[in-house]
Amino acid sequence: MSGLTIPPSKGGLDFLSLGALVTRLDPGIIPFRKAQSLDIHVSGGEYNVSANLAYCFGLNTGVATAMVDYPMGELVQGRVREMGVTPYYKHFKHDGVRGPNIATVYSDQGHGVRAPVVFYNRANEAGALLKPGDFDWKSIFGGGVRWFHSGGIFASLGETTAPLIMEGMDAAKAAGAITSFDLNYRAKLWASVGGDARGQQVMRGIASKLDCLIGNEEDLQMGLGITGPDVHSKGKLDPETFFGLIDVVTKEFPNIKMVATTLREVHSTNRHDWAAVLWLNGKRYVSPTLHLDVIDRIGGGDGFAAGLIAGLLMGREPEQALRLGWAHGALLTTFPGDTTMAKLPEVEALAKGGTARVQR
Repeated sequence: MSGLTIPPSKGGLDFLSLGALVTRLDPGIIPFRKAQSLDIHVSGGEYNVSANLAYCFGLNTGVATAMVDYPMGELVQGRVREMGVTPYYKHFKHDGVRGPNIATVYSDQGHGVRAPVVFYNRANEAGALLKPGDFDWKSIFGGGVRWFHSGGIFASLGETTAPLIMEGMDAAKAAGAITSFDLNYRAKLWASVGGDARGQQVMRGIASKLDCLIGNEEDLQMGLGITGPDVHSKGKLDPETFFGLIDVVTKEFPNIKMVATTLREVHSTNRHDWAAVLWLNGKRYVSPTLHLDVIDRIGGGDGFAAGLIAGLLMGREPEQALRLGWAHGALLTTFPGDTTMAKLPEVEALAKGGTARVQR
């Protein structure tokens, strides 16, 4: 098995993601049924990684996505600009009544013993209408792209999104870019387009084209149909359970050179134990375990992915890259919203063992 080799920077983009942008309406700790005001977060499992890499790590990133020409689209475009991400939009015109729309995700944060709740309105979503041929990959990759990324949320949106991911992966490989995919298995989304069997068929096809895979034990089992150690037989922070599954994954998909995930044990909505593991070029790496006081857990996994990928793109050793991902994902859960408010010195300090003592 050949190892993962990160292309050097030659100008252009360090990182490009493909996925749908959404607005997340967030009443904080108030349940939606009693909400009187909402924060609007711009999000997307694939976009979030680009936004985090640009804002926190100073990398040159882009996103290929759908955009709707109406006021919500203007709001989303403004947030994308604020995060420093270069957009490649396929534009759709809104009919003034039914769409197509920027999808909406609703989530209240919960508190203590009350769990967070997430539900969706993805009816007539522009992102689900994206299809092969919508992006000029030759032109985009011709400008230089080191790493190309997509995920299972986008793959689940419709019949044409997974083929578009495959088209993008092929173009990325032809251009010499690293390819990665976050399984992000969402049963509610796959249920609307054929269920688990359809999800596994799609995910396995994409996995056959990847260099790097991100996903936890449930993602690997539900998204890829991988059988392996019972994920509930040991503590949820036991890395050996995950590494056992990785052995199965890499035997079935020998093209995969990296697998990584967070390990999270939820004691309450706001108290988590947090760790991360990395399998890279046949070697295993495990982070320390951190006791987290969580404000908003949405986006923590994307924060981990961004920090890990940033470390690799910046030429850090695997152990250091894993710690950057672990630290950045942890910090992201201390901010409201789906994308980072952290700065690199904060991430570096925590990755090296920093504390929450007051900074004077």
